[in-house]
Amino acid sequence: MSKIVTALAVFTGFALALCAAPSRVFDVRDAGATADGKTLCTAAIQQTIDRCAAAGGGTVHFPAGTYLSGTIVLKSHVTLHLEAGATLLGSRDPRDYPPQVTAVRSYTDNYVRQALIYADNVERIALEGAGTIDGNGGAFKWKEYVNRPYAIRLVQCRDIRVEGLTLRDSAMWMQHYLACDRLQVRGLRVFNHISHNNDGIDIDGCHDVTVSDCVFDSDDDAICLKSTLDRACENVTVTNCVLSSHCNAFKLGTESNGGFKNIVLSNCVILSPRFSKKIHGYDRGLSAIALESVDGGHLENIVINNVAISGVNVPLFLRLGNRARPFTENGPKPEVGTFRNVTISDIVATGTGRVGCSITGLPDHFVENVTLARLSLEFEGGGTAAMMGKPVPERADAYPESRMFGDLPAYAIYARHVRGLKISDVRVATLQADVRHALVCDDVRELEVGALSAPVAPRAAAIVRFTDVADALVRDCRLRGEVELFMKLDGKASSRVVLLNNDLTMAQRSVECGADAPTGAWRAAGNLMPR
Repeated sequence: MSKIVTALAVFTGFALALCAAPSRVFDVRDAGATADGKTLCTAAIQQTIDRCAAAGGGTVHFPAGTYLSGTIVLKSHVTLHLEAGATLLGSRDPRDYPPQVTAVRSYTDNYVRQALIYADNVERIALEGAGTIDGNGGAFKWKEYVNRPYAIRLVQCRDIRVEGLTLRDSAMWMQHYLACDRLQVRGLRVFNHISHNNDGIDIDGCHDVTVSDCVFDSDDDAICLKSTLDRACENVTVTNCVLSSHCNAFKLGTESNGGFKNIVLSNCVILSPRFSKKIHGYDRGLSAIALESVDGGHLENIVINNVAISGVNVPLFLRLGNRARPFTENGPKPEVGTFRNVTISDIVATGTGRVGCSITGLPDHFVENVTLARLSLEFEGGGTAAMMGKPVPERADAYPESRMFGDLPAYAIYARHVRGLKISDVRVATLQADVRHALVCDDVRELEVGALSAPVAPRAAAIVRFTDVADALVRDCRLRGEVELFMKLDGKASSRVVLLNNDLTMAQRSVECGADAPTGAWRAAGNLMPR
């Protein structure tokens, strides 16, 4: 017992030391910073940061006013505090942002090497207060990456806290944290709709990260986890946030070289943007949740729960692909990655688009062990028989995004090249009649579908279509209206498909097998069958 108490005391002391506010305060005005929004204050602010660091650390204080600045470089044990009414405003002149070259090699070397606030290999730093960081990105509206600085870029830093601030109008991504450890982001208000590539936050190859109680509204991805180097993005929790994006609200990818491990998204709201028009993407947003591994790396142990979604095009997009882009020039081409152990539960989505959700791997590389539980998904509908019959291309090396396959043969969920898919207590609906299937599974093994509830449109196709599906259990489903056919079963590889305890009395026929489906590919037990 004494050892436990001692360990707790040591841990508590360590945590308090990390969170303790520095004792000395350095006012940027004392070095000559002028808060008129016109006088360039870069040198005065940097001098104040350097003095603070030389004194062993403390707080660099920005009183109310607007401070125009180019690149400032943070040092260890320094906190920047912007009080209410204080704004750090980025210069409009690209020459005020000299390139910052880090020893860490990543694919972002191909992007921007400039930032308004920059740090490399420092520790115990913070950005805090009720003030504003404004990147002044309206001065950098060209599409090329060169000379469009990030608002914040921190590389291989440790013990970072970013809290309370309003962040707006970056010329590039708003925040880029690369290969950092122990990052805490809390209580931010981020609005980024001024130029291209306007992400809200990019967490890239970082370990031990918490993002909480923030509001993100961005033109490009709102919260984007990346691994643009050979280091996983690992041990990340995102909770109690409101997200809006014209692209993806919550995204793992596109870059996945190092992989993603132990990621949790919970208790969040995702909305179609309400206060902006798109620069890139779609007015209503591409997708709410996009999990992507296309440049190698292992995507595993992902938990998403308690999310309310409204108005975006696609609620869920899960993709294992093979773009296979090296993260360094002339680097080795990565092998196909893995995508496994993902649980998505307690999701309510309303007013979403016509495309449908998709879970897709590759013919020889399956998405594995995905659970969808307690979902309520409402779609635009209006799908036609032509959409249902259109082949879905593989597009193994294509850039992944939720509309990459066009309209899917299922209005709700399309799964292909998946092993270990469990769909439990999922209710789907359409605002307009849709004749497509509710669920399509193609080359899926070890499938369980339980308590699926789907509407029936006039002249609709089978509720469920399985092609080359093996070792499947369909149980406890109940039809919401009369339908001609419950399940269509195709494919030479289909086998051991079991229907158990389903109420199929509203169907004229329970199962129809295609000409290539083996005899005895399915069996039934305990069902209420059509009369």
